[in-house]
Amino acid sequence: MSLSDNAVTPPKKGASQSGITQGVMGVSALTAVVIGSMIGSGVFNLPQNLASGAGPLAIIIGWTISGIGILALAFVYQGLSTRKPDLNSGPYAYAKAGFGPFIGFNSAWGYWLSAWLGNVSYAVVMFSALSYFFSPFGDGNTWQALLGASIVLWLIHALILLGVKQAAFANVITTIAKVAPIILFIVVVLAAFRMDVFTLDFAGIESTDGSDIGSLLDQVKSTMLVTLWVFIGIEGASVVSGRARNRRDIGIATFAGFITTLSIYVLISLLSLAVMSRPELAALKNPSMAGVLEQVVGPWGALLINIALVISVLGAFLAWTLLAAEVPYVSSLDGTMPRFFGKENANGAPSTSLWVTNGLVQLFLVLTLVANSTYLSLLYIASTAILVPYIFSGAYAFKLAVTGEAYKQEESRGRDLITGAIATIYGIWLVYAAGPTYLLMAAMLYAPGIVIYVWARRENGEKVFTPFELIIAVGLVVAAVIAAILIWNGSISPL
Repeated sequence: MSLSDNAVTPPKKGASQSGITQGVMGVSALTAVVIGSMIGSGVFNLPQNLASGAGPLAIIIGWTISGIGILALAFVYQGLSTRKPDLNSGPYAYAKAGFGPFIGFNSAWGYWLSAWLGNVSYAVVMFSALSYFFSPFGDGNTWQALLGASIVLWLIHALILLGVKQAAFANVITTIAKVAPIILFIVVVLAAFRMDVFTLDFAGIESTDGSDIGSLLDQVKSTMLVTLWVFIGIEGASVVSGRARNRRDIGIATFAGFITTLSIYVLISLLSLAVMSRPELAALKNPSMAGVLEQVVGPWGALLINIALVISVLGAFLAWTLLAAEVPYVSSLDGTMPRFFGKENANGAPSTSLWVTNGLVQLFLVLTLVANSTYLSLLYIASTAILVPYIFSGAYAFKLAVTGEAYKQEESRGRDLITGAIATIYGIWLVYAAGPTYLLMAAMLYAPGIVIYVWARRENGEKVFTPFELIIAVGLVVAAVIAAILIWNGSISPL
C-alpha cells in the first residue's frame, strides 16, 4: 500500500490540486503516478506474507483474481472521474452520491481508518527492518520499537504542522531507494531460480515441515487481503485525471501502470518460492525480501533491502500521514464530517484532523506492544477497513451504467457495466475472504463513527437516519458488541 511518493492530496475547497498544472500530464507522467501510488512497503514483505498461508498454485490463483478485480476497480475510478467530474473529494463522494449520506460517511470513515492503520503498520515494519541493525527492535512491536516509532510519528506531525505539503526531495530519494533494489532483487533471484524448489509442494498440501495451511480454497482466501494491500492506492490515478493532456491517456496509463506493478508483485512472490521452500519463506521475518536476497548473495543483500525499506517507508509514512489527515478535513467541507475537522493552523495545515489522526496512530502503536501485534495483523485490519469505499465505488459505477445517468444516448455502457459489476463482486469476495474475525475487528472501528456521523448531521440541521440507514447502524453496533465480547473471553485477539 502506498499513496507514497507521488501522492497528491485532495484539494481544498475552491482550490486546484497542488503541484499539478492542468493539462500537462502525458502517458509517461500518468503511468508514473499509477506505479508510484501502489508500490510501497508491502512489496518488501510479499514472500513471507503470501507463503505463510499459501503454496505456489494458490498464489498464482490469488494474483489472477486480484489482478482482474483491481483492474476493474482501476477502470471504475477512471470512468467515474470522467462521468462525474464534480465529485472530486475521493472515493467516499461516489458512495455518498449513489447510496446516501450514511453510506458515504462510512466510506470516508473506512478510507480514513485504512489510511492511519496503514501508518501503524508502516511504523511496525520500519522498526522490524531496523532490528537488522539493532536487535531490541524485534518484530517492530517491542518497547524500544514503540519509542522509536513514536519519535518518528511526532517528528512527521511537527513537519506537517509547519506547512509541509509536498516532500519533493524525499519523494525522489524514496522512489529510487525502493525501485532500484526491487529490480536488482528480481534479476538476482531469477538467476538463482530452482525448478525443484518451486515444484516441491506446488499445491501447498504436502508441506515439508508438516504444517497444514488448509485446502486450496483456504490458501487462495489467505492471499486476498495481502494482494489487496499492495494495490491500495490505485484510486490515486483518478485524483490526477483532470490534469491529463488527453483524456484517453488515463486509461492507457492505468493499464500500463497496473500491468507493471502486477508483474513486479507476481515475480517477487513466485521467484522467491524457487529459492526457498514455502515453510522457510513463512518463517522469515519482515522485510522478507531481505531474507530471500541474503540466501542468494549473502549478508549484503539483506543490508540493501533493509536500508531501502526504511527509506521507502519514511517517505510513505509522510505521504499517508498527509492523506490520512486530509480525508476528514476535506470531507468536513461538504458536511460529511463535523466542522471540527476542518480547522487549519496559520500555516494552512489541517491541524485538528492531524492531531486526531496521529493521536489514534499513537494509541494503536501502544496496542501493538500490549497485544504483541505484527505487521501482518495490522495489514489485514487496514485492508478490511478499506473494503467499504471500494465496494460502493464499484457499485456506483454499475448503477450509473444501468440507469444511463451521465451517459449520452448513443454511448455504449457495456464495458462500464462489466467493470462495475466485477469491482463490486471482487469487493464482496474480499469481505468473504477476510473472514469473521477481521470483519468483527473492522466493525469495532466503524461503530464509533456513528457518533461522529450523528454529530455532523445535527450540526447541519439534517435528518440523521433513514429507516434503512438505522438498520445498518444497529447492525454495526451489534457486530461491535459481539467483537468486544469475543475479545473479552479470549476467542479473538484485538490485533
